[in-house]
Amino acid sequence: MAKAKTFSLINLILSLLVISLPSNSQEFSTKLSKRKIGREKLTHLHFYFHDVLHGRHPTAVVVAQASTTASYRYKFGEVLIIDDRLTVGPNLSSRVVGRAQGMYASADVSDAGLLMVFNFVFTDGKFNGSTLSVVGRNAVLSAVREMPIIGGSGIFLFARGYARTRTHFLDLGRGYAVEEYDVYVFHY
Repeated sequence: MAKAKTFSLINLILSLLVISLPSNSQEFSTKLSKRKIGREKLTHLHFYFHDVLHGRHPTAVVVAQASTTASYRYKFGEVLIIDDRLTVGPNLSSRVVGRAQGMYASADVSDAGLLMVFNFVFTDGKFNGSTLSVVGRNAVLSAVREMPIIGGSGIFLFARGYARTRTHFLDLGRGYAVEEYDVYVFHY
């Protein structure tokens, strides 16, 4: 019985030593309260997106396509990289408030459906240096389309919301389109 008490005492002492030793591991995460983040806001933005495919200074360029892309009515498989102006008005000469930078791809075999993956990069006013990330489907032949806002930076931390767009002007011959955007976003 003395051996059992000694063994239990040794186990207790070792357990206490292990618990009291400093750990070499670092915390991976820390739970924050909403007070540390701030109060959530809802912001509405309204601007125009200028997509220029042809001319001396295009803002959307084809970077990839499948060997079969030309055989599809809506150029299935074509991928474009964009750096389009965002302006306060529908004219290209309107004040620039940012850029839409990223890509879109024709991702529908039988319809004009684009996969949009880009950031709104704001360069003017209180949103200067902030971004919003858009990833979603743009059914370009629909009168009004909605795409999700999945994140952001700067003023738009923890952003979530949606972008509603409609075609304001389209000239297929010149390869020029103006899209009107209304963006509704929750952020901190």
